[in-house]
Amino acid sequence: MDIPLPTSRLDVDVDLGFALFFLVLLCLFLLVTVVRCVQMVLDPYSSISASTYQEEQVEG
Repeated sequence: MDIPLPTSRLDVDVDLGFALFFLVLLCLFLLVTVVRCVQMVLDPYSSISASTYQEEQVEG
């Protein structure tokens, strides 16, 4: 009579672990990108340095 070996509840599927890790990484990257884009839309001139304004001034 064959007795099945007890299996642990902590068996981890490595492929699933990698997939979930990269999914979380992708979501974090997307969140950071969305936050950065919203900041640029709300205040676009804060990302431009002051020297850019000085270079664009035309003496007249």
